Amino acid sequence: MALTEGKVEKSRLRASYLTTIISISLVLFVLGLEGLLLLHAKQLSDFVKENIGFSVYIKDDAKEVDIAQVRKLLDAEAFVKSTEYITKEEAGKMMQEDLGEDFISFLGYNPLLPSIDVKINAAYAHPDSLKYISENLSHNPIVHEVDYQENLVAVVNSNLKKIGVIILVFGGLLLVISIVLINNTIRLAIFSKRFLIKTMQLVGAKHSFITAPFVMKGITNGIVSAFIALLMLTGVLYYAQQEMPDLMKFRQPELYGALLLMVVSLGILISWFSTHIAVRKYLKLSSEDLY
Repeated sequence: MALTEGKVEKSRLRASYLTTIISISLVLFVLGLEGLLLLHAKQLSDFVKENIGFSVYIKDDAKEVDIAQVRKLLDAEAFVKSTEYITKEEAGKMMQEDLGEDFISFLGYNPLLPSIDVKINAAYAHPDSLKYISENLSHNPIVHEVDYQENLVAVVNSNLKKIGVIILVFGGLLLVISIVLINNTIRLAIFSKRFLIKTMQLVGAKHSFITAPFVMKGITNGIVSAFIALLMLTGVLYYAQQEMPDLMKFRQPELYGALLLMVVSLGILISWFSTHIAVRKYLKLSSEDLY
């Protein structure tokens, strides 16, 4: 009978530790995803900003040599990431593809102007910067007009700031919730050994001696959970890169190394803290309170 009860107790204990590992793994996985967003936040922000840009429309009578000179000057500017020259013929073809009809034959001439499409560096993707750049370029004698979407730039900057704040707040809440969840799970795992803890205390064992095995077990569970979470994160990254190849642009081994350290450190820290607190709670209880 005692043997059967012992087997049942061991089975419950294994199930409890398995539940703990699964809970910690899932929490670390979600925190890891949050970490990925935070680590790539600036890159994603820069990617969005650098795809705004503006167009410099050239006068119809401008010479090719003068256009080439303007483009060369633009390429040398610190605010320019890249430029692309579009002739009026190319602009006409693109317009025909968009409209689905030959508007040039209908009008009898091509009304479009040649242009230089400019992609800017993220640091200059602000309404004030673009306004200053636009005014300077407009003074060039061969430039007909500088066109950029001022409202779009303002909206993008505003939304990126809001998203950044939301990510930070959500990450903080998630961390607090995860610590509470893991703490409760670990306390349930240690609950089955509360009598053993009290017995060791009654025979004179020091608190550090009683706590050490539980803390070591908790740290081991944290490390195992961290590696399970990292495997899940690796799977998500692989799937995301297969579905969205553009994500490869954001690949930075040093960031992934930092994420690995963060997940493992959180797994160890949260497990150590929660286990230490849970064991100390049972050490403070009287024998009557254990039942």
